[in-house]
Amino acid sequence: MTNTKMIIATTEKVPGREVTEVLGLVRGNTVRARHVGSDIGASLKSLVGGEIKGYVIAMTEAREEALSRMLDEATALGADAVIGTRFTTSQIMAGTAEILAYGTAVKLN
Repeated sequence: MTNTKMIIATTEKVPGREVTEVLGLVRGNTVRARHVGSDIGASLKSLVGGEIKGYVIAMTEAREEALSRMLDEATALGADAVIGTRFTTSQIMAGTAEILAYGTAVKLN
C-alpha cells in the first residue's frame, strides 16, 4: 500500500524544505503480461481507432504497484521523501512489460 505521508517529487528539490541527508536509490518494479481478452479487444479497436481501455487499466495498475514498492523501500530507509522520481517501461518478452519506478530517498528538515 502506498505511503500517503511520503512526499514524492519528480524535481530534485521540495519547495520550502531542505534535503538534510541522501539515503540512496530506491526502486520498485512489476512485470505484467497481456490478457487474452484485452488482446481481442485491442485487435478490434485497432481497426476503428481509439483508446484501448483494458491496456490503460493494466498499465495504471502496474504503475501504482511499482510506485508502491518504491515507496516501501523508501519507508524502510526512514525517508521523508523521494525526489527525482521517474518511471520507465521495457518489454521483457513478447506480451510482457516491466514498469520500473525509481528515485532518490532523502531526509528533509
